[in-house]
Amino acid sequence: MRLIAVGRLREGPEAELFARYNARLRPKIAVTEIAEAQGAPVEAKRREAGAILGALPANAFAVALDLGGEAPDSEAFAKLLERWLGLSRPLCFLIGGAEGLDATVIARADAVLSLGRLTWPHMLVRVLLAEQLFRARAIASGHPYHRAGRP
Repeated sequence: MRLIAVGRLREGPEAELFARYNARLRPKIAVTEIAEAQGAPVEAKRREAGAILGALPANAFAVALDLGGEAPDSEAFAKLLERWLGLSRPLCFLIGGAEGLDATVIARADAVLSLGRLTWPHMLVRVLLAEQLFRARAIASGHPYHRAGRP
């Protein structure tokens, strides 16, 4: 699995949490960081989109993280992930910068995933994605990490 994300994750709590979940993942997430573009928001998103699409392997199954995407629960996400991993294509998750993803990236994506209707800092999205990927793999393997239902 690969993550192509705008911005550099610096040392700190977000980096530590991402590393903690990534260390547990099989396969681990390989990270490609794209420089944050400067300038007007529309122009910055356009430049970031070019860099994201340039880093994306041609045959990749691309999953864009965007507020307008599908918001499955953890069990449904586990099923999606297993299906995506079984495609024999590189699986790449795409996270935009502070302005989000450009429409050209969304159009290229094979799937669009939302982590919910709340707005998250784009660096924290990496942590949330890593945790949900670990949770999905735990669900698929029958590991007790995920607790279905409510107490």
